Amino acid sequence: MTMPGQPSQPIILYGFKRSGHCHRVELFLNLAQLPYRYVEVNLSGGEHKRPEFLAMNRFAQVPVIDDGGVVLADSNAILVYLAGRYAPRWYPAEVLQHAQIQRWFSAAAGLLAFGPAMARAIALFRPTEDARDAITRAHRLFAVMDAELVQHQYLIGNQPTLADIAMYSYTAHAPEGKVSLEQFANIQTWLSRIETLPGFIPMPIAGTQPV
Repeated sequence: MTMPGQPSQPIILYGFKRSGHCHRVELFLNLAQLPYRYVEVNLSGGEHKRPEFLAMNRFAQVPVIDDGGVVLADSNAILVYLAGRYAPRWYPAEVLQHAQIQRWFSAAAGLLAFGPAMARAIALFRPTEDARDAITRAHRLFAVMDAELVQHQYLIGNQPTLADIAMYSYTAHAPEGKVSLEQFANIQTWLSRIETLPGFIPMPIAGTQPV
């Protein structure tokens, strides 16, 4: 018998282990204790552009999940779906908290993606490109985050929410893009809090073998 709040079968997560977008979904699946099976997509081999993958996501991007026939792409959309269906404490129903989480989703798709995430992608995959603008955007974002984390333990209060999941992976791995976190003490403390949550799993560090 399926337990309330649990999928009837393991969720399939199609992803790439070195992607922060994929890691935020895998991290949430673990924190919410949801059963899943990870399918690594060979991006360098163009697997994400093949017809069978495009049938799941026409944007040809990971991550994608298949939850018993419910196929969904986009990491933040996936987080909202998973939390709403299985783990609502991560996505509180109160309207203001919804809006606050959306604010951080926008930051994740904006300054996070075009700041630390882009700086990391340049350092790891396109080292001849100039990363200075991305590093500047990262510092601007982290200054805001660090100031807001003075007020509470997590991004919108004293309990973790989807906002923290959306912002964690690329923030934690910002040093791989030559973005130091040394001057952002509150961010470092926040990262440590997330890393001590039951079920936490790290994203592989550049230069290590993914698990």
